[in-house]
Amino acid sequence: MDSSIITDLFREFTPMAPMLVMLLGALVMPAVSLGYKRRGGVAAVSLAAIAASLLINAVLLASGYSGEYGGLFGYDAFSGLMILLFQSVAFLAALVSASSTETTRLHFGAYSSLLLAATAGMMFVATADDLITIFVGVELASITSYILAAMKRKDPRAAEAAVKYVIIGGLSTAMTVYGLSMLYGVAGTTSLDGIAASLSTAGFSWAFGIAVVMMIAGYGFKIAAVPFHMWAPDVYEGAATPVSMFLATGSKKLGIVVFFKIFLLLFVAGSAVASFATEEVQYAFAIVAALTMTIGNVVAIAQTNIKRMLAYSSIAQAGYILIVMAVMSEYALTGGLFHMFTHVFMKGGAFLIVGALICVGVGEKISDYRGLGRRAPFLAFAMLVFLFALAGIPPLSGFTSKVILFSAAIFDGDGVMTQWIWLAFVAVLNSAISLYYYARVAKAMYIEKGESEAKLKVPAPFLAAIAVCLALTVILGVYPQLLLDFCADAASALFG
Repeated sequence: MDSSIITDLFREFTPMAPMLVMLLGALVMPAVSLGYKRRGGVAAVSLAAIAASLLINAVLLASGYSGEYGGLFGYDAFSGLMILLFQSVAFLAALVSASSTETTRLHFGAYSSLLLAATAGMMFVATADDLITIFVGVELASITSYILAAMKRKDPRAAEAAVKYVIIGGLSTAMTVYGLSMLYGVAGTTSLDGIAASLSTAGFSWAFGIAVVMMIAGYGFKIAAVPFHMWAPDVYEGAATPVSMFLATGSKKLGIVVFFKIFLLLFVAGSAVASFATEEVQYAFAIVAALTMTIGNVVAIAQTNIKRMLAYSSIAQAGYILIVMAVMSEYALTGGLFHMFTHVFMKGGAFLIVGALICVGVGEKISDYRGLGRRAPFLAFAMLVFLFALAGIPPLSGFTSKVILFSAAIFDGDGVMTQWIWLAFVAVLNSAISLYYYARVAKAMYIEKGESEAKLKVPAPFLAAIAVCLALTVILGVYPQLLLDFCADAASALFG
Protein backbone atom coordinates (compact mmCIF):
# COMPACT_ATOMS: atom_id res chain seq x y z
CA MET A 1 0.00 0.00 0.00
CA ASP A 2 1.31 3.44 -0.90
CA SER A 3 1.08 6.29 1.62
CA SER A 4 -0.66 8.45 -1.01
CA ILE A 5 -3.81 6.37 -0.53
CA ILE A 6 -3.82 7.24 3.16
CA THR A 7 -3.05 10.92 2.58
CA ASP A 8 -5.84 11.13 -0.03
CA LEU A 9 -8.28 9.54 2.42
CA PHE A 10 -7.38 11.52 5.57
CA ARG A 11 -6.01 14.68 3.90
CA GLU A 12 -4.85 17.21 6.52
CA PHE A 13 -5.67 14.72 9.30
CA THR A 14 -3.09 12.20 8.05
CA PRO A 15 -0.69 12.80 10.99
CA MET A 16 -3.53 11.68 13.27
CA ALA A 17 -4.83 8.86 11.06
CA PRO A 18 -3.70 5.91 13.25
CA MET A 19 -5.20 7.54 16.35
CA LEU A 20 -8.48 8.40 14.63
CA VAL A 21 -8.96 4.76 13.63
CA MET A 22 -8.20 3.66 17.19
CA LEU A 23 -10.63 6.20 18.64
CA LEU A 24 -13.32 5.12 16.19
CA GLY A 25 -12.85 1.54 17.37
CA ALA A 26 -13.12 2.67 21.00
CA LEU A 27 -16.39 4.52 20.27
CA VAL A 28 -18.09 1.60 18.54
CA MET A 29 -17.03 -1.13 21.01
CA PRO A 30 -19.97 -0.65 23.43
CA ALA A 31 -22.39 -0.98 20.49
CA VAL A 32 -20.51 -4.02 19.20
CA SER A 33 -20.86 -5.69 22.60
CA LEU A 34 -24.66 -5.45 22.25
CA GLY A 35 -24.52 -7.43 19.01
CA TYR A 36 -22.01 -10.02 20.19
CA LYS A 37 -22.93 -11.73 23.43
CA ARG A 38 -19.72 -13.75 23.45
CA ARG A 39 -16.48 -12.04 24.34
CA GLY A 40 -14.71 -13.61 21.35
CA GLY A 41 -16.70 -11.54 18.86
CA VAL A 42 -16.04 -8.30 20.73
CA ALA A 43 -12.34 -9.15 20.95
CA ALA A 44 -12.22 -9.86 17.21
CA VAL A 45 -13.61 -6.40 16.42
CA SER A 46 -11.15 -4.70 18.78
CA LEU A 47 -8.28 -6.64 17.21
CA ALA A 48 -9.49 -5.56 13.77
CA ALA A 49 -9.46 -1.89 14.87
CA ILE A 50 -5.93 -2.23 16.22
CA ALA A 51 -4.79 -4.07 13.09
CA ALA A 52 -6.25 -1.35 10.83
CA SER A 53 -4.55 1.39 12.84
CA LEU A 54 -1.30 -0.60 12.83
CA LEU A 55 -1.43 -1.07 9.06
CA ILE A 56 -1.91 2.66 8.45
CA ASN A 57 0.97 3.50 10.77
CA ALA A 58 3.24 0.86 9.23
CA VAL A 59 2.63 2.27 5.75
CA LEU A 60 3.31 5.84 6.88
CA LEU A 61 6.42 4.78 8.78
CA ALA A 62 7.84 2.62 5.99
CA SER A 63 7.25 5.32 3.37
CA GLY A 64 9.06 7.98 5.43
CA TYR A 65 5.96 10.19 5.70
CA SER A 66 6.19 13.35 7.81
CA GLY A 67 3.58 16.00 8.40
CA GLU A 68 1.90 18.14 11.03
CA TYR A 69 -1.59 19.27 11.95
CA GLY A 70 -2.26 22.75 13.31
CA GLY A 71 1.05 22.94 15.15
CA LEU A 72 -0.44 20.50 17.69
CA PHE A 73 0.45 17.13 16.22
CA GLY A 74 3.35 16.03 14.05
CA TYR A 75 4.14 12.68 12.47
CA ASP A 76 7.74 11.66 11.79
CA ALA A 77 10.02 8.64 12.26
CA PHE A 78 10.06 9.07 16.05
CA SER A 79 6.31 9.39 16.55
CA GLY A 80 5.62 6.59 14.07
CA LEU A 81 7.94 4.21 15.92
CA MET A 82 6.41 5.05 19.30
CA ILE A 83 2.92 4.59 17.88
CA LEU A 84 4.03 1.16 16.65
CA LEU A 85 5.20 0.29 20.18
CA PHE A 86 1.87 1.26 21.74
CA GLN A 87 -0.07 -0.60 19.05
CA SER A 88 1.99 -3.74 19.67
CA VAL A 89 1.20 -3.61 23.39
CA ALA A 90 -2.51 -3.07 22.72
CA PHE A 91 -2.62 -5.95 20.23
CA LEU A 92 -1.08 -8.38 22.73
CA ALA A 93 -3.47 -7.25 25.49
CA ALA A 94 -6.55 -7.47 23.23
CA LEU A 95 -5.51 -10.87 21.91
CA VAL A 96 -5.57 -12.54 25.33
CA SER A 97 -8.21 -10.53 27.18
CA ALA A 98 -11.21 -12.54 25.97
CA SER A 99 -9.59 -15.80 27.10
CA SER A 100 -8.49 -14.54 30.49
CA THR A 101 -10.46 -15.60 33.54
CA GLU A 102 -9.52 -12.33 35.25
CA THR A 103 -11.11 -9.87 32.81
CA THR A 104 -14.73 -8.83 33.20
CA ARG A 105 -17.40 -10.79 31.34
CA LEU A 106 -20.32 -8.51 32.10
CA HIS A 107 -18.77 -5.32 30.70
CA PHE A 108 -16.27 -6.67 28.21
CA GLY A 109 -17.36 -4.17 25.55
CA ALA A 110 -16.56 -1.29 27.91
CA TYR A 111 -13.27 -2.98 28.82
CA SER A 112 -12.28 -3.21 25.14
CA SER A 113 -13.35 0.39 24.54
CA LEU A 114 -11.20 1.61 27.43
CA LEU A 115 -8.23 -0.41 26.19
CA LEU A 116 -8.44 1.20 22.74
CA ALA A 117 -8.99 4.68 24.19
CA ALA A 118 -5.96 4.32 26.48
CA THR A 119 -3.86 3.29 23.50
CA ALA A 120 -5.14 6.25 21.48
CA GLY A 121 -4.10 8.57 24.31
CA MET A 122 -0.58 7.14 24.25
CA MET A 123 -0.44 7.55 20.47
CA PHE A 124 -1.56 11.18 20.70
CA VAL A 125 1.31 11.87 23.10
CA ALA A 126 3.75 10.31 20.62
CA THR A 127 2.70 12.85 17.97
CA ALA A 128 2.08 15.85 20.26
CA ASP A 129 4.01 19.06 19.58
CA ASP A 130 2.36 21.13 22.29
CA LEU A 131 2.17 21.00 26.09
CA ILE A 132 -1.63 21.00 26.01
CA THR A 133 -1.91 18.05 23.62
CA ILE A 134 0.70 16.16 25.64
CA PHE A 135 -1.30 16.75 28.82
CA VAL A 136 -4.63 15.74 27.24
CA GLY A 137 -3.10 12.59 25.73
CA VAL A 138 -1.55 11.56 29.04
CA GLU A 139 -4.80 12.11 30.91
CA LEU A 140 -6.81 10.16 28.33
CA ALA A 141 -4.46 7.22 28.82
CA SER A 142 -4.34 7.65 32.60
CA ILE A 143 -8.06 7.95 33.36
CA THR A 144 -8.93 4.93 31.23
CA SER A 145 -6.11 2.98 32.91
CA TYR A 146 -7.55 3.75 36.35
CA ILE A 147 -10.83 2.14 35.29
CA LEU A 148 -9.12 -0.83 33.64
CA ALA A 149 -7.24 -1.55 36.87
CA ALA A 150 -10.56 -1.82 38.74
CA MET A 151 -12.30 -4.11 36.22
CA LYS A 152 -11.47 -7.38 37.95
CA ARG A 153 -14.71 -8.46 39.52
CA LYS A 154 -14.91 -10.19 42.90
CA ASP A 155 -11.31 -9.40 43.78
CA PRO A 156 -10.87 -6.78 46.53
CA ARG A 157 -7.24 -6.31 45.48
CA ALA A 158 -8.45 -4.73 42.23
CA ALA A 159 -10.54 -2.13 44.03
CA GLU A 160 -7.65 -1.35 46.38
CA ALA A 161 -5.24 -1.09 43.45
CA ALA A 162 -7.57 1.23 41.54
CA VAL A 163 -8.02 3.55 44.54
CA LYS A 164 -4.27 3.79 45.06
CA TYR A 165 -3.77 4.33 41.34
CA VAL A 166 -6.34 7.14 41.23
CA ILE A 167 -4.91 8.92 44.29
CA ILE A 168 -1.31 8.71 43.08
CA GLY A 169 -2.41 9.58 39.55
CA GLY A 170 -4.26 12.65 40.81
CA LEU A 171 -1.17 13.80 42.68
CA SER A 172 0.91 13.21 39.56
CA THR A 173 -1.51 15.25 37.46
CA ALA A 174 -1.50 18.14 39.93
CA MET A 175 2.29 18.31 39.96
CA THR A 176 2.43 18.03 36.18
CA VAL A 177 -0.09 20.83 35.63
CA TYR A 178 1.81 23.06 38.04
CA GLY A 179 5.08 22.38 36.20
CA LEU A 180 3.53 22.92 32.78
CA SER A 181 1.90 26.17 33.88
CA MET A 182 5.22 27.46 35.24
CA LEU A 183 6.93 26.52 31.97
CA TYR A 184 4.22 28.37 30.04
CA GLY A 185 4.72 31.40 32.28
CA VAL A 186 8.44 31.42 31.56
CA ALA A 187 8.20 30.87 27.79
CA GLY A 188 4.85 32.51 27.00
CA THR A 189 3.80 29.66 24.71
CA THR A 190 2.74 26.01 24.93
CA SER A 191 4.39 25.00 21.65
CA LEU A 192 7.45 22.81 22.24
CA ASP A 193 9.37 24.50 19.44
CA GLY A 194 8.34 27.92 20.75
CA ILE A 195 9.43 27.03 24.28
CA ALA A 196 12.82 25.80 23.01
CA ALA A 197 13.30 29.03 21.04
CA SER A 198 12.31 31.17 24.02
CA LEU A 199 14.62 29.37 26.43
CA SER A 200 17.56 29.64 24.03
CA THR A 201 17.67 33.40 24.65
CA ALA A 202 16.53 33.42 28.27
CA GLY A 203 18.51 33.07 31.45
CA PHE A 204 17.86 30.81 34.39
CA SER A 205 14.89 31.66 36.61
CA TRP A 206 13.48 29.97 39.69
CA ALA A 207 10.17 29.56 37.86
CA PHE A 208 11.94 27.48 35.24
CA GLY A 209 13.69 25.44 37.95
CA ILE A 210 10.37 24.74 39.68
CA ALA A 211 8.81 23.76 36.33
CA VAL A 212 11.59 21.21 35.68
CA VAL A 213 11.32 19.70 39.17
CA MET A 214 7.53 19.45 39.00
CA MET A 215 7.56 17.83 35.57
CA ILE A 216 10.22 15.31 36.58
CA ALA A 217 8.16 14.42 39.65
CA GLY A 218 4.81 14.36 37.85
CA TYR A 219 5.89 12.21 34.95
CA GLY A 220 8.18 10.25 37.27
CA PHE A 221 4.98 8.88 38.80
CA LYS A 222 3.85 7.69 35.36
CA ILE A 223 6.98 5.61 34.82
CA ALA A 224 7.21 4.51 38.47
CA ALA A 225 10.65 6.06 38.92
CA VAL A 226 12.02 6.15 42.48
CA PRO A 227 10.85 7.74 44.76
CA PHE A 228 7.50 7.86 42.92
CA HIS A 229 7.22 4.09 42.45
CA MET A 230 5.22 2.69 45.38
CA TRP A 231 1.93 2.42 43.51
CA ALA A 232 3.21 0.08 40.79
CA PRO A 233 3.55 -3.27 42.68
CA ASP A 234 0.08 -2.92 44.26
CA VAL A 235 -1.57 -1.99 40.97
CA TYR A 236 0.17 -4.71 38.93
CA GLU A 237 -0.75 -7.30 41.55
CA GLY A 238 -4.36 -6.22 41.91
CA ALA A 239 -5.28 -5.63 38.27
CA ALA A 240 -6.14 -8.36 35.78
CA THR A 241 -2.90 -9.70 34.31
CA PRO A 242 -3.61 -8.48 30.73
CA VAL A 243 -4.08 -5.01 32.23
CA SER A 244 -0.90 -5.38 34.30
CA MET A 245 0.95 -6.28 31.11
CA PHE A 246 -0.55 -3.27 29.34
CA LEU A 247 0.47 -0.91 32.13
CA ALA A 248 3.97 -2.33 32.60
CA THR A 249 4.86 -2.28 28.91
CA GLY A 250 2.69 0.52 27.50
CA SER A 251 1.71 3.06 30.14
CA LYS A 252 5.25 3.19 31.53
CA LYS A 253 6.61 3.99 28.05
CA LEU A 254 4.12 6.86 27.84
CA GLY A 255 5.90 8.78 30.58
CA ILE A 256 9.29 8.04 29.04
CA VAL A 257 8.12 9.39 25.67
CA VAL A 258 7.01 12.59 27.42
CA PHE A 259 10.46 12.95 28.96
CA PHE A 260 12.02 12.47 25.53
CA LYS A 261 9.75 14.96 23.79
CA ILE A 262 10.01 17.72 26.39
CA PHE A 263 13.48 17.52 27.91
CA LEU A 264 15.51 16.32 24.95
CA LEU A 265 13.86 18.94 22.76
CA LEU A 266 14.45 21.73 25.27
CA PHE A 267 18.04 20.93 26.11
CA VAL A 268 19.78 19.22 23.21
CA ALA A 269 17.61 18.86 20.09
CA GLY A 270 17.61 21.21 17.11
CA SER A 271 19.28 24.58 16.81
CA ALA A 272 17.26 26.48 19.44
CA VAL A 273 18.08 24.96 22.82
CA ALA A 274 18.39 26.16 26.39
CA SER A 275 21.82 27.59 27.07
CA PHE A 276 21.69 26.88 30.80
CA ALA A 277 20.91 24.17 33.38
CA THR A 278 21.55 21.26 30.99
CA GLU A 279 24.21 19.63 33.15
CA GLU A 280 22.14 20.08 36.31
CA VAL A 281 19.14 18.39 34.69
CA GLN A 282 21.38 15.57 33.44
CA TYR A 283 22.70 14.92 36.95
CA ALA A 284 19.16 14.97 38.34
CA PHE A 285 18.10 12.30 35.87
CA ALA A 286 21.30 10.31 36.50
CA ILE A 287 20.59 10.18 40.24
CA VAL A 288 16.96 9.20 39.64
CA ALA A 289 18.07 6.50 37.16
CA ALA A 290 20.63 5.04 39.58
CA LEU A 291 18.17 5.01 42.49
CA THR A 292 15.38 3.55 40.35
CA MET A 293 17.36 0.63 38.97
CA THR A 294 18.98 -0.13 42.34
CA ILE A 295 15.88 0.00 44.54
CA GLY A 296 13.81 -1.84 41.94
CA ASN A 297 16.26 -4.73 41.77
CA VAL A 298 17.06 -4.92 45.49
CA VAL A 299 13.43 -4.91 46.61
CA ALA A 300 12.51 -7.47 43.92
CA ILE A 301 14.74 -10.00 45.68
CA ALA A 302 12.39 -10.15 48.68
CA GLN A 303 9.18 -10.67 46.68
CA THR A 304 7.31 -13.97 46.82
CA ASN A 305 4.47 -12.94 44.51
CA ILE A 306 5.61 -13.16 40.89
CA LYS A 307 3.50 -10.19 39.74
CA ARG A 308 5.06 -8.01 42.42
CA MET A 309 8.51 -9.29 41.45
CA LEU A 310 7.85 -8.39 37.81
CA ALA A 311 6.56 -5.00 38.96
CA TYR A 312 9.80 -4.18 40.77
CA SER A 313 11.69 -5.53 37.78
CA SER A 314 9.76 -3.03 35.62
CA ILE A 315 10.81 -0.24 37.97
CA ALA A 316 14.44 -1.28 37.49
CA GLN A 317 14.01 -1.39 33.71
CA ALA A 318 12.68 2.17 33.81
CA GLY A 319 15.89 3.13 35.57
CA TYR A 320 17.93 1.64 32.73
CA ILE A 321 15.97 3.62 30.13
CA LEU A 322 16.42 6.84 32.12
CA ILE A 323 20.13 6.60 31.26
CA VAL A 324 19.05 8.29 28.02
CA MET A 325 17.93 11.35 29.98
CA ALA A 326 21.26 11.56 31.79
CA VAL A 327 23.43 11.15 28.69
CA MET A 328 21.16 13.11 26.33
CA SER A 329 22.82 11.95 23.10
CA GLU A 330 21.39 10.64 19.85
CA TYR A 331 23.26 7.36 20.30
CA ALA A 332 21.80 6.93 23.80
CA LEU A 333 18.31 7.64 22.49
CA THR A 334 18.77 4.97 19.82
CA GLY A 335 19.70 2.44 22.50
CA GLY A 336 16.85 3.59 24.73
CA LEU A 337 14.25 3.20 21.99
CA PHE A 338 15.58 -0.25 21.13
CA HIS A 339 15.44 -1.30 24.79
CA MET A 340 11.88 -0.01 25.07
CA PHE A 341 10.85 -2.35 22.26
CA THR A 342 12.73 -5.36 23.61
CA HIS A 343 11.19 -4.69 27.04
CA VAL A 344 7.70 -4.89 25.54
CA PHE A 345 8.26 -8.47 24.42
CA MET A 346 10.41 -9.61 27.38
CA LYS A 347 8.23 -8.22 30.15
CA GLY A 348 5.01 -8.57 28.16
CA GLY A 349 5.73 -12.25 27.52
CA ALA A 350 6.44 -12.87 31.22
CA PHE A 351 3.15 -11.25 32.28
CA LEU A 352 1.28 -13.21 29.61
CA ILE A 353 2.64 -16.47 31.02
CA VAL A 354 1.50 -15.44 34.50
CA GLY A 355 -1.96 -14.68 33.11
CA ALA A 356 -2.10 -17.96 31.19
CA LEU A 357 -1.22 -19.96 34.31
CA ILE A 358 -3.83 -18.12 36.38
CA CYS A 359 -6.40 -19.27 33.80
CA VAL A 360 -5.60 -22.92 34.62
CA GLY A 361 -5.54 -22.48 38.36
CA VAL A 362 -1.86 -21.87 39.07
CA GLY A 363 -1.31 -19.30 41.81
CA GLU A 364 0.69 -16.09 41.72
CA LYS A 365 3.36 -17.10 44.24
CA ILE A 366 6.78 -18.13 42.97
CA SER A 367 6.38 -21.35 44.97
CA ASP A 368 3.34 -22.20 42.82
CA TYR A 369 5.69 -22.50 39.83
CA ARG A 370 7.44 -25.57 41.24
CA GLY A 371 7.59 -28.37 38.70
CA LEU A 372 6.24 -26.19 35.89
CA GLY A 373 8.93 -27.52 33.55
CA ARG A 374 7.16 -30.88 33.57
CA ARG A 375 3.57 -29.64 33.69
CA ALA A 376 3.86 -26.98 30.94
CA PRO A 377 7.19 -27.37 29.09
CA PHE A 378 6.57 -24.61 26.54
CA LEU A 379 5.48 -22.03 29.12
CA ALA A 380 8.39 -22.88 31.40
CA PHE A 381 10.88 -22.58 28.56
CA ALA A 382 9.36 -19.29 27.39
CA MET A 383 9.44 -17.88 30.92
CA LEU A 384 13.08 -18.92 31.23
CA VAL A 385 13.91 -17.07 28.00
CA PHE A 386 12.01 -13.94 29.04
CA LEU A 387 13.61 -13.79 32.48
CA PHE A 388 17.11 -14.36 31.15
CA ALA A 389 16.50 -11.72 28.48
CA LEU A 390 15.44 -9.27 31.18
CA ALA A 391 18.65 -10.10 33.07
CA GLY A 392 20.69 -9.43 29.92
CA ILE A 393 21.90 -12.93 29.10
CA PRO A 394 23.28 -13.29 25.52
CA PRO A 395 22.25 -13.80 22.79
CA LEU A 396 18.75 -12.63 23.74
CA SER A 397 17.34 -9.19 22.93
CA GLY A 398 17.76 -7.84 26.45
CA PHE A 399 21.51 -8.38 26.23
CA THR A 400 21.79 -6.60 22.88
CA SER A 401 19.67 -3.61 23.91
CA LYS A 402 21.50 -3.25 27.24
CA VAL A 403 24.89 -3.33 25.53
CA ILE A 404 23.85 -0.47 23.24
CA LEU A 405 22.16 1.51 26.03
CA PHE A 406 24.90 1.04 28.64
CA SER A 407 27.67 1.73 26.13
CA ALA A 408 26.05 5.10 25.42
CA ALA A 409 26.89 6.04 29.02
CA ILE A 410 30.56 5.18 28.38
CA PHE A 411 31.19 6.50 24.86
CA ASP A 412 29.32 9.05 22.80
CA GLY A 413 28.46 8.47 19.15
CA ASP A 414 31.98 9.56 18.11
CA GLY A 415 33.77 7.14 20.46
CA VAL A 416 34.76 9.80 23.02
CA MET A 417 34.53 8.71 26.66
CA THR A 418 31.77 10.44 28.63
CA GLN A 419 31.42 11.49 32.26
CA TRP A 420 28.66 8.91 32.86
CA ILE A 421 30.87 5.81 33.18
CA TRP A 422 29.79 5.47 36.82
CA LEU A 423 26.16 5.23 35.71
CA ALA A 424 27.03 2.41 33.28
CA PHE A 425 28.83 0.60 36.13
CA VAL A 426 25.74 0.93 38.36
CA ALA A 427 23.57 -0.44 35.53
CA VAL A 428 25.82 -3.45 34.92
CA LEU A 429 25.94 -4.20 38.65
CA ASN A 430 22.16 -4.04 38.86
CA SER A 431 21.80 -6.40 35.91
CA ALA A 432 23.94 -8.88 37.82
CA ILE A 433 21.73 -8.46 40.91
CA SER A 434 18.59 -9.08 38.86
CA LEU A 435 19.89 -12.45 37.73
CA TYR A 436 19.48 -13.74 41.29
CA TYR A 437 15.73 -13.28 41.56
CA TYR A 438 15.13 -14.34 37.96
CA ALA A 439 17.12 -17.53 38.60
CA ARG A 440 14.93 -18.18 41.64
CA VAL A 441 11.93 -18.59 39.33
CA ALA A 442 13.94 -20.85 37.00
CA LYS A 443 14.96 -22.98 39.98
CA ALA A 444 11.33 -23.37 41.03
CA MET A 445 10.26 -24.38 37.51
CA TYR A 446 13.00 -26.86 36.70
CA ILE A 447 14.63 -28.09 39.91
CA GLU A 448 12.00 -28.04 42.64
CA LYS A 449 9.19 -30.59 42.59
CA GLY A 450 5.58 -29.48 42.57
CA GLU A 451 2.59 -30.99 44.32
CA SER A 452 0.99 -32.06 41.03
CA GLU A 453 2.35 -33.63 37.84
CA ALA A 454 -0.81 -33.03 35.78
CA LYS A 455 -0.25 -31.37 32.41
CA LEU A 456 -1.63 -27.86 31.96
CA LYS A 457 -3.61 -26.76 28.93
CA VAL A 458 -3.80 -23.00 28.51
CA PRO A 459 -6.03 -21.05 26.07
CA ALA A 460 -4.75 -20.84 22.49
CA PRO A 461 -4.72 -16.99 22.32
CA PHE A 462 -2.27 -16.94 25.23
CA LEU A 463 -0.05 -19.47 23.48
CA ALA A 464 -0.11 -17.40 20.28
CA ALA A 465 0.78 -14.15 22.09
CA ILE A 466 3.54 -15.83 24.09
CA ALA A 467 4.96 -17.42 20.93
CA VAL A 468 5.11 -13.99 19.23
CA CYS A 469 6.92 -12.47 22.21
CA LEU A 470 9.30 -15.43 22.40
CA ALA A 471 10.17 -15.27 18.71
CA LEU A 472 10.83 -11.52 18.80
CA THR A 473 12.87 -11.78 22.00
CA VAL A 474 15.20 -14.23 20.27
CA ILE A 475 15.20 -12.61 16.81
CA LEU A 476 15.90 -9.08 18.05
CA GLY A 477 18.81 -10.44 20.06
CA VAL A 478 20.38 -12.31 17.16
CA TYR A 479 19.45 -9.82 14.44
CA PRO A 480 18.96 -6.41 16.11
CA GLN A 481 19.36 -4.57 12.82
CA LEU A 482 15.78 -5.57 12.03
CA LEU A 483 14.62 -2.79 14.38
CA LEU A 484 17.77 -0.86 15.23
CA ASP A 485 17.82 1.11 11.97
CA PHE A 486 14.29 2.37 12.66
CA CYS A 487 15.38 3.37 16.18
CA ALA A 488 18.34 5.30 14.76
CA ASP A 489 16.06 7.09 12.29
CA ALA A 490 13.63 7.92 15.10
CA ALA A 491 16.42 9.33 17.27
CA SER A 492 17.68 11.41 14.38
CA ALA A 493 14.17 12.74 13.73
CA LEU A 494 13.72 13.84 17.35
CA PHE A 495 17.10 15.50 17.57
CA GLY A 496 16.37 17.29 14.30
